[in-house]
Amino acid sequence: MTNSDYKPYNPNQTEPEIYALWEKNQAFKPNEKSSKEPRSILLPPPNANADLHLGHAMYVIEDVLIRFWRMQGHPTLWIPGTDHAGYETQYVYEKNLKKIGKSRFDFDRQTLYNNIAEFVKENSGKIQGQLKKLGFSLDWSHETYMLDDHVVNTVLTTFEKMYQDDLIYRGGYMVNYCPKCGTTFANLEVNHIEQKDPLYYIKYGPFVLATVRPETKFGDTAIAVHPDDKRYQKYIGKEIECDGLIGKFKLKVIADKYVDPKFGTGVVKVTPAHDPNDYEMGKRHQLEVKPVIDLNGKLNELTGPYQGLSVFTARQKVVSDLIEKGLLIKVNENYTHNIAVCYKGNHPIEPMVLPNWFVKTKPLAKKAVAVVKNEKVKIIPKRFNKIYFQWMENILDWPISRQVVWGIRIPAWYNIDKNPDLQVLFINRKGESVAGKVRDICGKYTISEIEKGLQKLIAPANSKFIISRQKPGENYLQETDSFDTWFSSGQWPLTTLKYPDSKEFKKYYPTTLLDTMWDILFFWVARMIMFGIYLTGKAPFKYVYLHSMVTDREGKKMSKSKGNVINPIEIVDKYGADALRMSLLVGCAPGNPIALSEEKIKGYRNFANKIWNIARYIEINTQGKDVKCFESHMPEFTLKNNKSAELNWCHGRIDELNKLSKKVTKLLDNYKFSQAGEELYHYIWDIFADIHIEGSKVWLNNDNQYSAYIRGTLKDMLETNLKLLHPFMPFVTEAIWQRLGKNSLLITEKWPE
Repeated sequence: MTNSDYKPYNPNQTEPEIYALWEKNQAFKPNEKSSKEPRSILLPPPNANADLHLGHAMYVIEDVLIRFWRMQGHPTLWIPGTDHAGYETQYVYEKNLKKIGKSRFDFDRQTLYNNIAEFVKENSGKIQGQLKKLGFSLDWSHETYMLDDHVVNTVLTTFEKMYQDDLIYRGGYMVNYCPKCGTTFANLEVNHIEQKDPLYYIKYGPFVLATVRPETKFGDTAIAVHPDDKRYQKYIGKEIECDGLIGKFKLKVIADKYVDPKFGTGVVKVTPAHDPNDYEMGKRHQLEVKPVIDLNGKLNELTGPYQGLSVFTARQKVVSDLIEKGLLIKVNENYTHNIAVCYKGNHPIEPMVLPNWFVKTKPLAKKAVAVVKNEKVKIIPKRFNKIYFQWMENILDWPISRQVVWGIRIPAWYNIDKNPDLQVLFINRKGESVAGKVRDICGKYTISEIEKGLQKLIAPANSKFIISRQKPGENYLQETDSFDTWFSSGQWPLTTLKYPDSKEFKKYYPTTLLDTMWDILFFWVARMIMFGIYLTGKAPFKYVYLHSMVTDREGKKMSKSKGNVINPIEIVDKYGADALRMSLLVGCAPGNPIALSEEKIKGYRNFANKIWNIARYIEINTQGKDVKCFESHMPEFTLKNNKSAELNWCHGRIDELNKLSKKVTKLLDNYKFSQAGEELYHYIWDIFADIHIEGSKVWLNNDNQYSAYIRGTLKDMLETNLKLLHPFMPFVTEAIWQRLGKNSLLITEKWPE
């Protein structure tokens, strides 16, 4: 073969052909005949109807391990799947509705659910193709979707068991409610941003107090001072009379250590219904909880002339009226403070006391802490143990209900006769929206009409309910809330392996490693550990690897607004998957950001070409010529009796390969992917190509009795390096392996010992 016969490496053509070859030969399935220890990883599920981003491309770490273990002979299972992504998916769908002048309130709950399901179906399927383009050797026969029947069944069974075990309760609770999104958020789903707002100094009887929220004054149920503040000792325990905007009112003065004497005047109003700290003060002092803001973010009937105004509009009108009545003393226009916003759209959070479903987490968290402390679960890097312990040891009860339709509906039912204060919102037969309490509505509408058009149901905290998957009787309405997405995804290790009776579950649980970003260590990882221990007695994985966050070349987080987002599929189309994979692996330390630039990716594209050219040189110099493996022909020559430079060179290269194999194996065994990738890169480019191949040219040009061993050693070096590099750059290595005329797939070849 001549140089002109050897076509340049073309990843756009080669990579799809190679992936098809692997799939045709079912190379991704576990070797069930192997007696070695099973190894398994579960792919963190991307959203079913979304595109991949660079964060998903970081799962290349999982593919490296899967290919490494597979070549070592372990029965190896890597399960893919997608998430229904509850609120996120409904949010995207509602944006599409807005474009055609509609909203979710135009549909009853079931119709809206069906429409979103169809929307997801139409927009899904892209993920699988994109994961394949990255070379991920996933066992597609085990693919799982978060709303598959067996997944839903497991989630409902877990909920029922937790309820029976007194780990589930329902009651009024201070939650983070977003009127814009129409749902509650857990504490860790709330972001805090710094904002400048006016600080209003308002007259309350003998006091002047400072607040940024004068519009909530209608929900005040006390005045608080610090117990050691000498300025106000004589008022503690007494009632004061205040002039208000809708008449005079009385408030009790309480003493509480929460109050900061240095803030404002050292006096604060206590509004338990709309501030988490006030809520806790209210519980300590048995104060009334008086909500004055409704679920739409508007002031309610307790606010008189302000009813129906949005929070911001009401604030402006209240301030104007306070000025008119001489109750506003002064305003600090430059007060800077932190406000809570939802993590999805940065919309302001409205703290509210609402009926919600909760999990009692403390008994679950205690065991989840223990498995990390005794290293039954090892977190990499270890420094994140401290963060994990801080979260888990200070854990609060978990609100698991969400006011969205897209998800797994909570199987709770309310009897309308026993719960006449149920509030319902529904669409009647005429297509009209009707809202009110069932006690006032049932005379006008039948239960079947309400149920068919039902959009939302809000049951008071003391409502009586039945947990059931089927309707318990004629006069029952089902809870309209769905489970928090994390409640279902927290059971991912169980649902993907079809807990509890499948052969996969019995063989591959606990899984070997969970790879994800550190920012969902609590959201997802901790909850999977809690669920796993609760249901099986064992943590769901042995290792947690917290991979890097990908940033731009300057170390800045990628975002569309900054214009620095890199689309992984566009990069694959331009430079090939192998180049992107190496760019993400080399220079990457767990838990730290990794900078990525197109120049770096281009450099590894050049590396793929270098490997291709090395293989071309060796193929040209070995095809049709005498080739002898140095090690298998050792009886013919011994170094002791033969001092030829050629044989010494061959022996040195074999020894070098053995050391390289041992080093790379050890690094991968210890999850040091970056170092392993660097070792291979520098050996192949700087030593194999630049030194050994260049050095061999003189001997191969001067053909002699030892040339066959030179050729054989070069071929051994190439084949061993292809095996070692395969987990990192699977496409180009498999393509070369096939060009070598092998009767096997490199993906299932034996790892170099």
